[in-house]
Formats: sequence, C-alpha cells, structure tokens
Amino acid sequence: MSGALEEFCGSVFWNASYLARLDADLPVCFQQTVLVWVPLGFFWILAPWQLLPMCKSRAKKSSVTKLYIIKQVLATLLVLAAVAELALAFVEDTEQDPLPAVQYTNPSLYIATGLLVLLIHDARRFCLCRDSGILFCFWTLSLLCGILPFQSLVRRALQAPISDVPRFVLFFISYGLQLLLFLVSSFSDVAPETKEIAKKNPEVTASFLSSITFEWYTSTVFKGYRKPLEIEDIWELKSKDKTQAIYTVLEKNMKTAVKKAQAELEKRKRKKRRREGDPDHGNNMSKAQSQDILVLEEKQPKKKKGDKGDSGPCKDFPRGWLVKTLCKTFWQNLLLSVAFKLVHDGLVFVSPQLLKLLIAFVSDEESFAWQGYLYAILLFLTALIQSLCLQQYFSLCFQLGINVRASLIAAIYKKALTMSSATRKESTVGETVNLMSADAQRFMDTANFVHQLWSSPLQIVLSIVFLWGELGPSVLAGIAVMVLLIPINAFLVAKAKTIQVRNMKNKDERMKIMSEILNGIKILKLFAWEPSFEKRVNEIRARELKDLVNFSYLQSISIFVFTCAPFLVSLASFAVYVLVDENNILDAQKAFTAISLFNVLRFPMAMLPLVLSSLVQTNVSTERLERYLGGEDLDTSAIHHNPIAGSAVRFSEATFAWDQDGNAAIRDVTLDIVPGSLVAVVGAVGSGKSSLVSAMLGEMENIKGHVNIQGSLAYVPQQAWIQNATLKDNILFGSELDEARYQQVIKACALLPDLELLPAGDQTEIGEKGINLSGGQKQRVSLARAVYSNADIYVLDDPLSAVDAHVGKYLFEHVLGPKGLLQKKTRILVTHSISFLPQADNIVVLVAGAVSEHGSYNTLLANKGAFAQFLNLYGSQKEDAAEENTTAVALAGDEEEGDEDVEPCMEEGPDDVVTMTLKREASIRRREYSRSLSESSTNSWKKAQEEPPKKPKGQQLIEKEAVETGKVKFSMYLRYLRAVGFWYSFWVAVGYVGQYIAFVGTNLWLSAWTDDAQRYLNQTYPVEQRDLRIGVFGALGVSQALFLLFATILSARGAMQASRVMHQQLLSNILHVPMSFFDTTPTGRIVNRFAKDIFTIDETIPMSFRSWLSCFMAIISTLLMISLATPFFVLIIIPLSIFYYFVLRFYVSTSRQLRRLDSVTRSPIYSHFGETVSGISVIRAYGHQERFLQQNESTMDINQKSVYSWIVSNRWLAIRLEFVGSLVVFFSALLAVISKGTLDGGIVGLSISSALNVTQTLNWLVRMSSELETNVVAVERVHEYTKVKNEAPWVLEKRPPRGWPSKGEIQFVDYKVRYRPELELVLQGITCNIGSTEKVGVVGRTGAGKSSLTNCLFRVLEATGGKIIIDEVDIATIGLHDLRQNLTIIPQDPVLFTGTLRMNLDPFDQYTDEEVWKALELAHLKTYVQDLPEGLLYLVSEGGENLSVGQRQLVCLARALLRKAKILILDEATAAVDLETDHLIQTTIRSEFAACTVLTVAHRLHTIMDSNRVMVLQAGRIVEYDSPEKLLKKQGIFSGMAKDAGITNIETTTL
Repeated sequence: MSGALEEFCGSVFWNASYLARLDADLPVCFQQTVLVWVPLGFFWILAPWQLLPMCKSRAKKSSVTKLYIIKQVLATLLVLAAVAELALAFVEDTEQDPLPAVQYTNPSLYIATGLLVLLIHDARRFCLCRDSGILFCFWTLSLLCGILPFQSLVRRALQAPISDVPRFVLFFISYGLQLLLFLVSSFSDVAPETKEIAKKNPEVTASFLSSITFEWYTSTVFKGYRKPLEIEDIWELKSKDKTQAIYTVLEKNMKTAVKKAQAELEKRKRKKRRREGDPDHGNNMSKAQSQDILVLEEKQPKKKKGDKGDSGPCKDFPRGWLVKTLCKTFWQNLLLSVAFKLVHDGLVFVSPQLLKLLIAFVSDEESFAWQGYLYAILLFLTALIQSLCLQQYFSLCFQLGINVRASLIAAIYKKALTMSSATRKESTVGETVNLMSADAQRFMDTANFVHQLWSSPLQIVLSIVFLWGELGPSVLAGIAVMVLLIPINAFLVAKAKTIQVRNMKNKDERMKIMSEILNGIKILKLFAWEPSFEKRVNEIRARELKDLVNFSYLQSISIFVFTCAPFLVSLASFAVYVLVDENNILDAQKAFTAISLFNVLRFPMAMLPLVLSSLVQTNVSTERLERYLGGEDLDTSAIHHNPIAGSAVRFSEATFAWDQDGNAAIRDVTLDIVPGSLVAVVGAVGSGKSSLVSAMLGEMENIKGHVNIQGSLAYVPQQAWIQNATLKDNILFGSELDEARYQQVIKACALLPDLELLPAGDQTEIGEKGINLSGGQKQRVSLARAVYSNADIYVLDDPLSAVDAHVGKYLFEHVLGPKGLLQKKTRILVTHSISFLPQADNIVVLVAGAVSEHGSYNTLLANKGAFAQFLNLYGSQKEDAAEENTTAVALAGDEEEGDEDVEPCMEEGPDDVVTMTLKREASIRRREYSRSLSESSTNSWKKAQEEPPKKPKGQQLIEKEAVETGKVKFSMYLRYLRAVGFWYSFWVAVGYVGQYIAFVGTNLWLSAWTDDAQRYLNQTYPVEQRDLRIGVFGALGVSQALFLLFATILSARGAMQASRVMHQQLLSNILHVPMSFFDTTPTGRIVNRFAKDIFTIDETIPMSFRSWLSCFMAIISTLLMISLATPFFVLIIIPLSIFYYFVLRFYVSTSRQLRRLDSVTRSPIYSHFGETVSGISVIRAYGHQERFLQQNESTMDINQKSVYSWIVSNRWLAIRLEFVGSLVVFFSALLAVISKGTLDGGIVGLSISSALNVTQTLNWLVRMSSELETNVVAVERVHEYTKVKNEAPWVLEKRPPRGWPSKGEIQFVDYKVRYRPELELVLQGITCNIGSTEKVGVVGRTGAGKSSLTNCLFRVLEATGGKIIIDEVDIATIGLHDLRQNLTIIPQDPVLFTGTLRMNLDPFDQYTDEEVWKALELAHLKTYVQDLPEGLLYLVSEGGENLSVGQRQLVCLARALLRKAKILILDEATAAVDLETDHLIQTTIRSEFAACTVLTVAHRLHTIMDSNRVMVLQAGRIVEYDSPEKLLKKQGIFSGMAKDAGITNIETTTL
C-alpha cells in the first residue's frame, strides 16, 4: 500500500523517525494524500444529499443576497486557483520529466469539489435555511488538515529559499479562500422573502454554527436582561413543532395501533369466555352495531361492565399500544439523540486517557514539547466536541419531552370531545384534567432521560473496563463500595418517602383548615373565634415541622453518604491496590486516571435507579392514558339527517339508555315535530325530560329506533355553561359579530340592565364557571348564546327555572313565545312552568320515559289524563310562588310598578348585585365602587354609575397579583437568614468551609502520595510510609464528610426555625387583618401563600441554599488547586470569571421570567380543558368541536413556545459555560506543559483532573443561583402579607365590666361610616336609641345600609364619625374580642367548619355537654343529633356539606343560644331556608331571647311585624322609626312596602 502511494507522489509516504525529534514533521507524501483526501472523502459522501432540494423541490428559488454572491465568488476563485495549479502541472510536465500523479489528481479533485460547492450553494436557495451544515463541517475539517502542510511550508521557507514559488503561493491563496469561506458560512444567510419568518423565529434561518451554539437565541437573552420578557417577545415555534403538526402524525399512528390493540383485546375476551364457557357470544348486537364492525369492537370492552357492577380497574382495555405509537411518531428524534449520545459517551472516556498521557509527558524528562501541546489541544477539542454533542442531545431530548406532552394533551382533549357518555362517567372532570397535568407531564419528564436506559449501563461497563486496565482486580473493591451504597440509599429514600407521605397528610389538613378559615373569616371575626382556630392550625403545623426536621435529618445522612461515596470508592481501590502486592506502587498516572474514571462512573450510577423508578411511575400513567384514549367514542349513528317534508324532528320508536346495558331512560318514543312550532315537554321530576333532550343531541346510547333531525341545533342546558371569557364572547360563541342582531338579542334576553351593572358592560370578563354572575344571569347569557347562533331547531332544557317569575314571563314573551324573536324556529321547551303552556302549539307529556299523551293545551285538558293531574298539582303552588316573587321585586325597588311590559329592572332583586360583589373568589375589583354597589346607599350607587370610573379596572376580574420582576432584593436573603438565626447561618458556613478545606487537603495528600512513586523509584516502598499515606488519606476524607454532616444537620435545625417563625408571623397577621382586606383579595391568593410559598420556604429554599453553597465552595477549591499547581493560572481566572459573571447575570433574569411565563401559560390549558369537559354537551350540540380543538392547540402552542424557549435558554447557557470549562481545562494543561521541568506528575494530575470536573460544577452554580433567586421570592411574598395593616387590637387595657352588657341598651350618636376611605358614606349620621329587651326590625331597600348597621355593631367597619354606646360603654374604646364575645349574631349564610359538631358550637370548650344539648334541644336539633352514631362528635364535612341547609341554619341558631348574650342580631336568612325552618327559628327566638335586645335585619316583612319598633333606612339615614301599627297607618315608605308584600294590617301576618 505505502509503496503504491510513494510511487503516486514520488516521495516517502511514512517514516516514524520524522516524529522522533524536536522539530517533528509529517512526510510530504502523507500531507498530499491523507490530509487532502480525508476532508474530500467526507464531503463527497455527504454532499449529494445536499442537492436533493434541487431535484424534488417545487418551491421557487429565493432571491440572491450579498452573502450568497460573496460565497459564490469565493468558491469560483477556489476553482480558479485549482485550475491554475493544474495548468502549472501541465506546463512543468512539458518542460521536464513527468511529474508524480498527485500533482494532477489533487487539483482536478479540487476543481470538481469547487464546482460541487457552487452547485450546493445554489441548491440551498430552495430551502428556508440557506446554509449547509455539511459545507461548514467540510471547511472546518479542511482547515484543520491544512494546518499541518501550512506550518511545514512556513518552516521550510524560513530555513531555506523557496524552491517552488508558484505552488507555494497557490497553496496560501487557496488556504486563505477556504478560511474566508469558513468565516462567511458561519453567518446566517437570510433571503428577503424569509425576513418575516426569521423575525418570528430566527432558528429556521440560522446558520449551522449559530444552530449548534444556539447563537440565534442570544438576542432573546439580551432582551430578557434589559426588561422582563413578555409572551410576545418569545420566538414562534417551528411549524413542525406546532401541536397540530405533531398531533396529526400521532393520530394517524394511534388509529392503526389502537385497532390492533382492540383486536388483541377481542382475542383475550374470547379466550376468557371460552374458559368461563359463556354461551352468549352475540351479546345483544343491535342494528346500529352491526352496521359497523369497528363500532362493535369498540363497544365490546363495555360488555363486562354490568356483571361486575363497577367500572373499576377490573375492566379490560386495549393495552400496550401507547409507547409503540410514540416511538413510531418520534423515531427521527430518538435516532438522532442516540447518535449524539454515543459520540458523547465515547469521548467521555478519551479525556482520562489523554490525562494519563499528559501526566506521563510531564513525568518523562526525554519527551518532546510538541507532544505536550498536542495533548493540551486534543483535551480542549474533545471537551469542546463532547459539550456540543451533549447539548444537542439534551436539546433533542427536551424537545421530545415537550412534543410528547403536547401530542398527548391534544389526544386527550380530542378524546374528551368525542367520548361516549358511558366512558365519560368513568372518570370525573378532575381525573381527566389530571391525565393532562400529571400523566402527560410524567411522560415529558421520562422522555428527557429515556436514553439513560442504555447509556448508563454502557458507561458503567466502559468505566469498569478502563479501570481494570489501570488498577486490575482491586477495582472491584471500589465498585463493591458503590454497590453497597445503593441499598443504603434506597433504605434512606424509602424512610424519607414515608415521612413525606405523612407530611402531605398534615399539609392537606392544614390547607383544609386554612381555606375554611378564609372562607368563613367573617364568622370567625363576628364570634371572636380566631384564637381557637389559630391554635388548631399551629398544632398541625407543629406536627408538620417535627416531620420536616426528621426528613431533613434523613436527607443530611443521605447527603453525607453521597459525599463519602467518591472518596470511599477511591480509598478502597487504592488501599487494596497498594496492600495486595508490594510491587504495586501508586503513581500519578494511575491515581488520577482512576479518579477521573470514578468521577465518570458516579453519574450513571446515580441516574440508573432514578430512571428505573420514574419508568415504573410512567408505567402507571401509560395504563391510565391507554384506558382513557382507548375508550369508546360517541356513537351518533342513531341520529339521522334525512330531509323529510313537514317534519323538523322525528322520533321513530326511539329507545335510548345512558348505558349500553342500563335501563332505558326513554322508551319507544314516536314523535313528529312540525317546523316552526313551539313544543313544550312536561312531566314529573325524573320522567325523562332531560333524557329526551340528550337523546336528540346524540349523547345517549341507542337501544333501538332512531331520531331524524333536519337543520342545525342550538341548545340551552338546564345548568348554564359559561366560559371564562368576556360576556360578549360567551354570547357570540365563535360566530361573527352582527351588531344589530347582537343588540336585539341582548335586549330580548333582558341582559341590558345587567350590562349596566357589570363594570365593563359586555366586555366584562366572566370568571371560571361564571362565578361573578348570578344564576339567573348565567341562564340568560346561555339563552342569548342560543338565540344569537340563529339555528333552525332550539332545544331548551328548562331555561326559565333559574330566573325570577316576572323575568321568565318577559323572556317568554320576547324570545320563546309566539311573538318572540324565535317565532319562526322550531322550539322544544322542557319546562316546569305552567303559565306558558297555553301558548304552546303542542305539549308532550312524559311519564317514566314514555310519551303518555301529546296535543294542544285544550285537547289535553279535555282528556283528563296525566296532564290534567299535573296541572292541579302544580297550579296552586305556582300562584304562591308568584306571590312571593312579587314581594321580592317590591323590596328590590322596582320603580315602575304596575306597568306590565317593563323590562325587568333588576332580576332577583338585590341578590344579583350583592352576590356579584361578595362572591369573593372572583370579586369584581373595581376599587372605585366594588363595595358601593352592594351595600352603600343607592344614591352613591347612582352617582358611581354616572361618574365614569377613574380607570376601567373592572374589565379584568381581579387586579393582577403583583408579579415580582427583576432582581430579588438582597434584603430578602438577609430576612431569611435572620429567620434562620445568624448564629446558625454562621456555623453552617463554617461547616462548609471546613469540608472544602478537608477536600483540598485530601487531594493534595493524594498528589504527594503519587509522587512517592518517583522518589522511591527503584527502592522498596517502606510499609510505614504506605500505612501513613492510606491512614491520613482516610482521615481527611472522613473529616470532610463529618464537616458536611455537621453543616447539614445544623442547617436542618435552622431551616425549621425559619419555617416556624415565618408561618407564625403570616398566620397571626392574616387573622388580625380587617375584613376589607378579605373582600378585595381572592381567597385563592391567600391560600397560595400558605400552600405554595410556605412549602417553598419549608423544603425548597434550604435545599437551594445548601446546593448553592456547596457548588460555590467546590468551584473555589478547584480553582485554588489549579492555581497551586500553576500559579500563572490566576491571570486566566480573571477574564474567565468576568465572562462567566456576565453570562450568568444575563441568563438568570431571562430564565426566571421564562419559568414564570411557563406557569402562567400552563394554567389556561388545564382550565380550558376543565371547562370543555363540563360543557361538552353544549359544544357538541352546536357542533363547535373543531373550534375548541383549534383553541386548545393555540393555547398549547403558547405554552409550548415558552417551555421551548426555556429549554433553549438552558442549552444556550450550558454551551457557553462548558466552553469556559473547556478553556479552564485547556489552560491548566497548557500551563502544565509550559512549566514542565518544575512540576511533579502528581500535582499536574491533580490540577487537570480537577479542571475536568469543574465544567459540571460551573453549570450547576448558575442553575442553583437562578433557582435560589426564583425561590427566595416566596420569602418576599410571605413577607408582603405579614405587613398588611391590622385591625384594632383584640384586647385593650380598658376591659368592659364583668357581665357587660347587662341591660342591652344601644345608642347610636350621629354615627357615620364608610367602607373604604375613597368611597362615599354608607351610614350618614344615624342617631337613635334602642331600649333594653326591645325587639327592633330594620328594613329598607337594597343598598340602604341595613347590613352595614350590623357590621358597625361588631366593628367590622370602624366609625368615620359619631359613636355607638352599649350599656354606657363606647364600643370604640374596648378591644375587639371583648366586644364581639359579648354580642351574638345569627348570620345570613350559615357557615360551618370541618370538625366535630361540638367544635362548631363551642370551639373553646367553655360550656358543659349539658348546656350544649340544651341549646340543641331549643334549636330543634336534639333528636337529629341523638340519632347520629357519634352524637356530638359527629364530623361535619367541609362547609357543612353533610347537613342540609336548614340544619346548618339551626346549628347557627344553637350557637347563638349557647352564647346567650344580652344583644342578638339577626341577619335574616331568607334565601336558604324553607318556610318550616324559618318558622322554627322565629318561634325559638321569640321564646328564648325574650329577655334580650334583638335587632332583626329583615328581607321579608312578615317576620318583623310583631317587633316593638321598626327602623326604616333609606340611603344611609333613618327615615321612619316607630311601631309597625303606627307606620302602617302613616302613608310612608313602610306602608308602601307592606302593600307590595300584601300586608294590610298586622293580623294578616301570621306565618
């Protein structure tokens, strides 16, 4: 071979002696052949693929750019240089002997290559990214290979005059051109056409170099440094990464896979049946099923359901297809990442070998300097390529992760839209949302590390092989130590897990109490119960902290073990190695190569168990997803759409059930509905009215028969489904806006008055589940949506039930009735309301799911059938109801009484406005008049309406939570350390410093030990020296671990201290803040402080602090060791650390904001999904599935792009930091080479093996800094709530006399009050006296200030002027608890807390059991409680769910009876309580509180007609105050109200 080559180039091909000298060089022939052909070969193998776009692309070429012209010119010049060289060869050939063949072949190869380059440049114009990566690699290779001939030509030229001037010149010209081409191709070439795309996402057009170093992302990082990033600043996703693109592929693969899996399932089923000998194979196949085998296959899994009686895990489902499908979908990504990982894993083992050579070089006197430089450069290159590969691999893995998550979420969402009702019943909304949040997320986390499954074992095996080569069998000792540590760690983890689980329970319990406290905070304040609840929370918290500190101790032991590990491993191996055989001497090469190999080994050994355990968890998720996604779809084959003249909807012997084998909910219905008619469906409760509607919508399982529907549907469900969007969007529901029709619809649906009330009209954002609308408003919005959709057939499931009677009448007249907006449409109205029936064209009466009769109103009445009975039953009740309603309306202040056709002034009277404002969860935060709407005087309310608000803040529901942006203040760190305690902090730091001093000591000792090998070169190694070396090495290692143990245990104690202090401050402060704070802050936000932020302070911050400290110390100690070896290194540290600092600062601000954006954009995905699942029938009825799918995809993409951006930012950082790391390695090696003569092998080994380790640590330090900054925000947020202004102190020096109030006289003296400083007065100077034991009723229209009066007595509101005197004591002068404990209130809404019944009555255990039973007896609850098995210890569930509303009200009465204070305030509860309970309460109060002063705030006049005096409030003033008899005679406000309520004289008011 070499002979042929020598002939080919006419000189020696290879001679080793060329290298064995100081000025080593390669033979010319080698340079001309191998060094030229390697790059060319690489290029010619890969280049043809680059020409493909030319052949198959139908796209237009993009236009020519300057950069393109420069590239083509340079390439042409290259070709010309090669042509010149070839011409030169021919010219010389004619002059003298024939030249060697190489002089012809090389230029010709270069010409061909140059032409190919020109072609490739042109071909890339068809692509978005016009830069070719292959070309870039080719230029790089070519330049690297060209360096050797370059230096030898230069050296030769310096030694003697140049022999061959033209070739010399041509070589340098072509080398220069290649260098220029290399530089030019590292810039991105963006064509004018793709400018727009590049603006949205520069990654698409980025050059190869920019892609592998993520340089295209730099601009975002700068932007993020300058100002907090918004979602608009983030680059768009590539079109192939968009949810829709990914999901399309997955769906295709999924369909085939699921089909296969279902066939398998069938086989399993048949086998099982054969075993059980089940003769009934067919299993009632219906027509619809036999039409379509696939449907049958999907149905089959359901069959087993009936016999087992539960749809639990026993049911089989198509298995084992999900992972296959995912692999099939993402195979390209998987393959690419495997390739990168393999290259990286290979290179990991090159560094230790190079280190070995370097140490040998330093120890060897004879070696040549060029070898050292070569090793240093090689070390640098391996590190560089390794980090490029690793970052590409990570980037691919994380991309895989987010794409898997996105496609799974899209699949789950799509499934939710098409799922049959039976399948839907199997999982609750919460569980389905969980599939999305938890399970898809788990897949994402697994995808990130899935390659560790093969890579970890590979790395472990390779390390062991190399180590065996170094130390022989004594490696086994080290590995044995590692293996032994695994079960120890596993044991610790298991212990920690049990503690964690127990702690989760504590946490849940504490959160439950907290949310109850916050929901019932008003009651706590009115009853002065805060201390009792604070005590309860603190007890749980104490348990929690005890567990937490035990957990931290376990953690510190496990950290201790983990720190000991590397050192124990090396100790074991070296000790065994030295002790086994006295000829084994530990020299630097062996020791440091082994140490760097052990370092390599640590990572896979730690990762493998983690990956395995996460796989186990993913397995569970796989099953859940397979069950959900493989479930059966909705079968709408029974709904036909055939045109039949004169029929809009026709049921033909239709029988439908909710379950395939359940009881039929609708039996043999045959109905024909004429287009344009109004059909009323009536029937008793449970007669199948709603089922009839569901059957029409195709939501039920068809047993037999079918339904034919012509035209589009609109559907109004019984419970209105409202989206979290603006009111307008809720009505338009995805249709185009037609302003005239929109206004018409709003007017017809009686929404105009509501729009005036809502802060931003129809632009008001409606909260989740329509939280800031009342029931009636929701129903009307739902109706408006249907009317606006302009469909042919309207299916209305009792839409008038939630609205007031007069509003219902209005809606019927304007929308549904013969004169309404929908008069031309087909309307199917399910109703309970008798009054509208005469106007229906046709009435269908349902009994037990079958049509018992149908016809017009008069026909049915004449029939004397079920319908006539129904009328008799309901008719009488309805009249009462109407009576009640008029009362309510009268009270609500319907100004234009008596005019029939008025638009309902304000539906459901006051409630709407009040509930709107007081639904605190989503309280409308229009600071200007949030409260003035509900309770302040009507005048100010009208004014507030007239003056436009200062800023249109009410449009958003809630003022945005202050998101901290920018850098965290240093004071926060200090605040945390102060909470920990400065002594603790100081000693923890000392512990860490001690650990790292010991660490450096260990390493220096090791390097001295290895130098013994040189010192005792040809002597026997003294035994005592050997033992000393091992002993001190061991002692230093152990002390290192002990210092760490000391530090971590101290920090655990300190962290617990901090947690205790901070939680205590937060809790006591929150309980001391005034009510107004809770009205303006959503509960969720406060709960979040107690849940998320306290959790962060408990668990995350201590960890972050520790990790940060230890990373920081590790880096300092490494740099210290390198500087000890080569002092000049200090000079290099300075520029590197400056670069490092800037990268860190830039990155941290960007990363933090991206994390925030991720969490902000993630919640809409889940809430949109939850919303969709709950409104699925509506979406399907309108046929809007596509639109919702698209909306889900766009929501997903927004989240995807912020996550993707975050991933790229991490890679951007990692690549830059690893470059710093590589430079550290390079310089430490270079300096070692330069100062060769003065150094021992040991110290060089030490410095370079530390440098090799530093890269990872540098990376971690930045991660930790950013994590710490993100987490310390929690301290800030908690602190913010410990600084909220408090209400008046609970107890003052001045205590009221014992037994106060003894008489119960109340005096108001010119009392004025307002809700917040910026609002109007609510009570405008009230003066009155209430005598001892007087019964006073307080009445007035909404907003007159009735409730404010009660709030003032309890000082929930503090006076602005005037005073209230109770029994000679001015209430403003005593503590709040002294006041509140001595008054009693029965509040409007009965709030109960979790805990025993007894705790709800008497939280402080002040009363005996006898007293409690007595109170229960008087409250008519005694018999009920006695029948309960637990009696007084009966556990009340959250919010008192397990008691009826009436019972809850009675419990509140019992509370009041137990207290028996002299003054009782009744905030009358009308809404919740039936007449019977109300009667009980009234009677009890009359008898039991005869000796007390009772103030009743009345909503129904009946209840206060027997009081001594009545106070009539209007606009915050007392307008009438006298006995009811006198007020009735006097023609004033009160008598007007009484007339409206149908009360003429006192006698008529008996209940």
